[in-house]
Amino acid sequence: MEISAEPIIYGLIFVAVLLLVEGLYLTVFGKSISLNNRVNRRLELLDKGGNREQVLEQLRKEMTQHMKSQSIPLYSILANKAQKANIAFSPVQLMLIMGVLAFVAFMGLTIGTDTETPVRAAVSLLMGVGGVYLWVDNKAKKRSAMIEEQLPDAVELMVRSLRVGHPFSSAIGIVAKEVPDPLGSEMGVIADEAAYGRDLGDALKTMAERIDMQDLRFLAVAVSIQQTAGGNLAEILDGLAKVIRARFKLFRRVKAITAEAKWSGTFLSGFPLLALVAINLIEPNYYDDVKDTDVFVPACLAVAAFLVANVFVMKSLVNIKV
Repeated sequence: MEISAEPIIYGLIFVAVLLLVEGLYLTVFGKSISLNNRVNRRLELLDKGGNREQVLEQLRKEMTQHMKSQSIPLYSILANKAQKANIAFSPVQLMLIMGVLAFVAFMGLTIGTDTETPVRAAVSLLMGVGGVYLWVDNKAKKRSAMIEEQLPDAVELMVRSLRVGHPFSSAIGIVAKEVPDPLGSEMGVIADEAAYGRDLGDALKTMAERIDMQDLRFLAVAVSIQQTAGGNLAEILDGLAKVIRARFKLFRRVKAITAEAKWSGTFLSGFPLLALVAINLIEPNYYDDVKDTDVFVPACLAVAAFLVANVFVMKSLVNIKV
């Protein structure tokens, strides 16, 4: 029995596409773009000799460029996630990377497989677009999770700064210096904008809408209300920090409780497809006796419909709103 190596080659080429995107990103922008960097990117750009206005302009451009390009065909499916991930590549660069990765995948499939040219072209395009999409989606989820984790500590740092007599703009500046990315650079942009005259409440609201995070909206509303009605901002933010931390703990608890159910749902959704691939690899003629019957195609469509329904049902069962 001879098992085809083509599925393995397809998988290896797709993994290579993902690694190539990450490699290009780190090569072009250096270590400062990494979310694991202990010094936030804004401070590193300032340390390299850029003045405050230039760094602010660069970071603001990176933070807003993707949503402005939603009208570009095909890119609209990527713009929202690229905005949340704060991808420094411009939309045009990302589109070019999709094309380059599709070409690399096509060459790999041409060398490693005997698949017909139209199929290779379609699969290569799917790998190029899908590889960039998965990479951006992973970056967006990781960045959002890190901001959620950093936010309670950042708000508590603001509270301590306010209690020793600093104004709120200075408290934001302290957070921008002490907190690493991704929240450090975000707060640094707000501090710079406030220095050039922008209202802090508006700047925080814009950041919350761009990142699409409820806890940041709470912070923006708290600051806006305090600016309008007055009150002890330190006490307000102290209570907010406790609420945010409690919500974060609750989210983690829900995630831990539903982890087993999510893995079960993933397994139940993926196992039939893996079994189908395995059967065709091990015994290619397994369905020869039934594939010419009248009920074969309707049965396949029914199974496919049940599999799709299973994915949505399992996802809804573990999608607990907090």
